[in-house]
This record gives sequence, C-alpha cells and structure tokens, in this order.
Amino acid sequence: MVLTGTLVNGLAIILGTTIGLFFTNIPDRFKETILKGIGISIIIIGLQMALQVNHVVILLLSIIVGAVIGEMLKIEHYLNKLGEWVGTFISTNKSDSRISQGFITATLIFVVGAMAIVGALDGGLRGDHQVLFTKSILDGFTAMVLATTLGFGVMLSVIPVVIYQGSIALLATTIQRIIPDAFLEVFITEMTAVGGVLIVAIGLKMLDIIQIRLANLLPSLVVVGCLLAIYQQFS
Repeated sequence: MVLTGTLVNGLAIILGTTIGLFFTNIPDRFKETILKGIGISIIIIGLQMALQVNHVVILLLSIIVGAVIGEMLKIEHYLNKLGEWVGTFISTNKSDSRISQGFITATLIFVVGAMAIVGALDGGLRGDHQVLFTKSILDGFTAMVLATTLGFGVMLSVIPVVIYQGSIALLATTIQRIIPDAFLEVFITEMTAVGGVLIVAIGLKMLDIIQIRLANLLPSLVVVGCLLAIYQQFS
C-alpha cells in the first residue's frame, strides 16, 4: 500500500508524543533546562539544513514574500486560536501557548527536509517505504523529547505530516510525470534551506533570544517553489 510508510510515520509520532507526555510533570527547573537544550539542538539542525542553500537570493525573497503572505492571512493568530480551542479539552489553562508552539515546532521539524519528500515518492512510485520507516524512528524519538516540554501540541503535528506525505505518495506518478527530476532535486534542496531558517528561528525563540510570529513565515515553504520555477524559466 502506498500509504504504509506515511501511516507508520504518523503512528510513530503519536506513540513518541504519548510516551513524552508521561514526563510533563517533572519539576519546572528540569523542563526549563531541557527546553533550552532542545532549543540549542534545534538551532544546530536548522543551520545544517540552511547551509545547503544554493540560491541565497531566492531564500531571502522566499522568507520576505512568505512573511507578507503570512501576516496578511494572520496564520499565527488563527493557530493560536486553534491551540486555545484544543486547550479547552485537554488543559485547565485555556491560554496554554505550548499547544500552538508544540504544533508549529514539531510540524516544521517533521515536514521540512528531503526524507519526507523522497520517502513519500519512493512509497508512491515503488512501494519502497524504507526511507519513511527510518524517518518514523527519528520522528518518534524527536516527538517524545519535544512532548516532555511542549506537551500535546506535538501530537497535532501528525495531521499535516500525514496529509503532506500522503498527498505526495498518492500523487507520486503525476509528480514524476509533470515535474522534471532536475527541478525536483533543486526544489528539495532550496525548500530544505528555507525550512532550516525557520527551524533556527524556532530554536532562537525557545532560548528567548527573539520574539517572532513564526507561523506567519510558513508560506515561505510554498513561495520558494514558485520563485524557483520563475528563475528556471528565465535562466
């Protein structure tokens, strides 16, 4: 089944988050230190991804245009509202900002990168799920660690992960026919770089170094593909 790898990935995130939630009652001083440690680690991960960039101008324009679109759509505002709504069912603190923070953080980490796209394409085209199985192990452990401090919001990331990877797997044949391999390879690299910048921002926010409406930068991940298509048309 073409969705096997994606479904296993989703189950791994749910399982990892569930295990992590058992450790949410640890003392606040432990949580603070763990959160800062996660923040530092996330910055390193983001830098590794961002440094893959080949077209710095496209990366910069993607962030700028994506930020404008995100601010116009008020993505952060509506995600926070969603977090408050979810919080009424699972938390005594309706304004628990960790729900939206956990959702955004986990979604970016699990969705951005080559493994999500390549793994989903392999599953859709050849029924080969090894890449997504490996990703599932990594995502499961990551979800467990994130959930210890960011809580239930981490589990909500399973929704965009399954939709994103599942869509790629189901449309894999069409994608291969329409999008040249050369363009897809460049797109994966540049999208990974843009995602790396956003992940660095997550780490800096966790360390209280910057305050930024991070969700409003999410359209950058789509904009980069549009800009690359325009660039290749005129290059």
